[in-house]
Amino acid sequence: MQPDVSFVIAAYNAEPMLGRAIDSALAQEGVTVEVIVVDDCSSDATLDVARSYSDPRVRVVALETNRGPGGARNAGLDAAQGRWVAVLDSDDAVLPGRLAAMIGRAEAGSAAMAVDNIVVVHEDGRPQEVMFAEIYLEKLGNLTLADFIGGNVVFETTFNFGYMKPIFLREYLEANELRYDEDLRIGEDYILLASALARGGGCAVEPTVGYAYHVRNGSISRVLELHHVEAMQRADATFEATNRLEGEAKKAFTRRARSLSQAASFLSLVTHIKQRSPLKAVRTALGDPAAVRHLRMPIEVRLRRFARQFAYRSGT
Repeated sequence: MQPDVSFVIAAYNAEPMLGRAIDSALAQEGVTVEVIVVDDCSSDATLDVARSYSDPRVRVVALETNRGPGGARNAGLDAAQGRWVAVLDSDDAVLPGRLAAMIGRAEAGSAAMAVDNIVVVHEDGRPQEVMFAEIYLEKLGNLTLADFIGGNVVFETTFNFGYMKPIFLREYLEANELRYDEDLRIGEDYILLASALARGGGCAVEPTVGYAYHVRNGSISRVLELHHVEAMQRADATFEATNRLEGEAKKAFTRRARSLSQAASFLSLVTHIKQRSPLKAVRTALGDPAAVRHLRMPIEVRLRRFARQFAYRSGT
């Protein structure tokens, strides 16, 4: 029988935490699931952990070459058989009632997608924090393309909508030929959901917490590099060229593009400073004076905050 949900877990050197992710997916209540673990050529025992499960609901795909997070997830989507598909990072976990609540919310609104709230679990012992106020998400009701793009503007918030882990009707992804951009190492989640929203499919919002985002020491990238942001800018340019943006969505896209440009200028400025190239630093500062204001805090602190805003984890 077709499962209600296919969980796709892309795993790269995830041996210590992969079991937690798989167990949480298998523990879903009120829905039937399959769990597809895609090993992206790990150098540790990730593949052994995945293959240790005798539960027939767990299937393992071992890639022959490293394809990065987008490529590994695409391999999982290709293997999925469920009516809905849900991406689960190997670092993270889902709460038992998550999928039943999200599917119920989506079906009530005839939506092809759904997102929910997130709890941030700090594994260094700091208190947990819920990303979004439940009352805010309840009022939002449905996530529009303008909402989503506007919620992914750099510098404006500590957490943005890019952290949300949507579920999709699999037939909607197939009908619209939607897959992850394999050239992106960060921002691939954003582009997929933005593209899905741009195709006109509704996205319901479940305001309760269902996804546990685990932050390990070192799990947020130590360095956000210029080429990461440049890749995001190229992906955004392709997105704009292939989708018709109007009204509030167009305004939000313009704000996001401006923020990415500012981030790129700041990272260029940092590079020139570290390379002791004062003339290049001055030219960059003159070209985008707004980038200079981010030097008010220590460079490494700002870089970590950038990485946090982009939901970027090292080693994936």
